Amino acid sequence: MARTRKQLPILESVTVTDVAAEGKAIARVNDMVVFIPFVAPGDVVDVQLHRKKKNFAEGRVLHIHHYSEIRTEPICAHFGLCGGCKWQHLPYEAQLSHKEKQVYDNLVRLGKIELPEAEQCKPILGSVATQFYRNKLEYTFSNKRWMHAEEMQSGLPITDSDALGFHIPGMFDKVLDIKQCWLQAEPSNRIRLAVKAYCINHGYTFFDLRAQTGLMRNLIIRTSSTGEVMVIVVFFEEDEAKRTALMEHIHQEFPDLTALLYIINQKANDTIGDQQVHVYKGRDYILEQMGSLKFKIGPKSFYQTNSEQAHALYKVVRDFAQLKTHERVYDLYTGTGTIAQFVADQCDQVIGIEYVPEAIEDAKVNAQLNGINNTRFFAGDMKDLLTKSFIEEHGHPDVIITDPPRAGMHEDVVKTILSAAPDRIVYVSCNPATQARDLALLDCDYKLAKVQPVDLFPHTQHVENVVLLLRR
Repeated sequence: MARTRKQLPILESVTVTDVAAEGKAIARVNDMVVFIPFVAPGDVVDVQLHRKKKNFAEGRVLHIHHYSEIRTEPICAHFGLCGGCKWQHLPYEAQLSHKEKQVYDNLVRLGKIELPEAEQCKPILGSVATQFYRNKLEYTFSNKRWMHAEEMQSGLPITDSDALGFHIPGMFDKVLDIKQCWLQAEPSNRIRLAVKAYCINHGYTFFDLRAQTGLMRNLIIRTSSTGEVMVIVVFFEEDEAKRTALMEHIHQEFPDLTALLYIINQKANDTIGDQQVHVYKGRDYILEQMGSLKFKIGPKSFYQTNSEQAHALYKVVRDFAQLKTHERVYDLYTGTGTIAQFVADQCDQVIGIEYVPEAIEDAKVNAQLNGINNTRFFAGDMKDLLTKSFIEEHGHPDVIITDPPRAGMHEDVVKTILSAAPDRIVYVSCNPATQARDLALLDCDYKLAKVQPVDLFPHTQHVENVVLLLRR
């Protein structure tokens, strides 16, 4: 006989006290920490628990008795359902304050790192743009859109079940239909709405994420600071007549698109790194500008999604590196070589290493595009490629710049860096927790000299941090 799941309690009149990781906030009830999304410090709320452990619980708000004085009105109609901008209800100054605190708390509490003098612990560098700052968005087609509670309870028949939008957090098969997104500048919203309307009006089937059926799968829109726009339509199956009709419609509606591309992806996941890209109209890339440098951005290229703030981030990296014209730099996790090329004119040589071969090819193309001749790029798993023999062959690094993924650096990579013993290390991180862990491993030979948090993602919990390490 199946066991009935025990209903967890409702906590009444709980005061929210702080902001936590993953965009949630914290309340404390007796000795238990409760994590709650979409609330602000100072809110007084009733909370329905949906997960409970010994020392912590998670819940959702049932009722707000008192709104915090620091709250602000979210600009997006999808706030609270879409997981993209969880901090829209917090003033931007408050967001920055919490992100800065998160960075320094991680260094001290997790990494047990001794902070440098106060003047070297820089205040967070905020983003100039807090709306329409992203240069890339990926939307998902679904034939079973997320239904609002009011719709489900109304008893009325559902006649429009198709969606083109974002996944509901934690639910791979639930997609929220997006009316307007405040993350990417026009023509992004107009393109998405036009594509959805055409597909519905002409009977195109939207993807069923569980059954893996349907024609329309994804829509990717990339924009650049130069004003160029790329649109990639991802179909699940080939239907030449419908594919051609849709692509031509997009071309006619948006004739100024720089790149109009399509992909047929029949895999179980949405990644396109291993898929063939077809050009329908225009080029197979758009151009991005950063200072005096230009970068070709293809459909598979990695590029920081906040172009303007990425420029500010890289200037911090270059400043921290304190490069001299005779020095050799290793740029680990180089991606498409943006940092490598940004610092190349201040040193003798930059060696970039990256796991993704396509990214390395982009890096080589961009170096050629910018007339940069003192960079060399290598593709391979960092822990396997960055070895003592590699360093012996390509020369000792005077400076190492490292910008790893959220998981941080593999322990073998840290050991190789310690063995290479560069004079300076500039560590760029999108995850202060794993950065703090890695800095603790480097602390035996390196001291923390400078810290600069940088916000690239307003209204989210994410933050970048740059630190300078000096050899002891």
